[in-house]
Amino acid sequence: MEIRDKVVIITGGASGIGAGLAERFAAEGARGIVVADINRQQAEAVAQAINAAGGDRAMALRCDVSVETDIRALVAATRARFGQVDIFMSNAGILGGTGGFELDDPLWDKMWQVHGMAHVWAARAVVPEMVARGDGYFVVTASAAGLLTIVESAPYAVTKHAALAFAEWLRVAYGRRGVRVSCLCPQGVHTAMTAGGGRSAAADGMLTPAQVAADVVAAMRDETFLVLPHPEVLEYFRRKGQDYDRWLGGMQKIYARQVLDPLQPGVVK
Repeated sequence: MEIRDKVVIITGGASGIGAGLAERFAAEGARGIVVADINRQQAEAVAQAINAAGGDRAMALRCDVSVETDIRALVAATRARFGQVDIFMSNAGILGGTGGFELDDPLWDKMWQVHGMAHVWAARAVVPEMVARGDGYFVVTASAAGLLTIVESAPYAVTKHAALAFAEWLRVAYGRRGVRVSCLCPQGVHTAMTAGGGRSAAADGMLTPAQVAADVVAAMRDETFLVLPHPEVLEYFRRKGQDYDRWLGGMQKIYARQVLDPLQPGVVK
């Protein structure tokens, strides 16, 4: 799909990958760009910068993707302004906290909502109209953690797996009905979420949001399912598939080095 003259919604659009996507879609000639974020003020800044560069085609809306009625209101407002939704970038994400099953249920629930149900609710709101037109694009932002894992945070790893699984199902179910589907799975990207400089964020090099956005646009043109801005992720994924047990053994070593060792200072192995 080409971006020119399309209407796009971007959740999590106020910063990071979302802001990079908004700027790139503007450069590609989208006729309508809706910057949606829980932080309305930052979303307004992104939309205003796009409009200042030419035209009045970007607008900002507050949206908490963990609330289905917010997503429905977002889609309704977009239709009221631009007539339809051609592309939905289901991009919003949050960090999950360090730990595993011992973490409190409210944290797990929030992660399920943002990384799981938010994609379901967005698809429920826009896919039927795309099917009716026989044309549309739905992009889920997951993570390399959805293909592989992340040892520091079970909630993040598990819910990003869910995001990838839902995108995969959507492609299977609607790919022959005019709805293109892609899933973005980056590693470290320079965003507010990675500003703390954690180990996983630093792995294999950090990319800018602009670099990631360029890869997303290229994948949409080719209608490629997996968008892998870090090409090494594909090699890791292949190794995982070729010898799952060996891969798990390697991840256990990483877990011991990155999680257990810092908790046990002075232990000599």
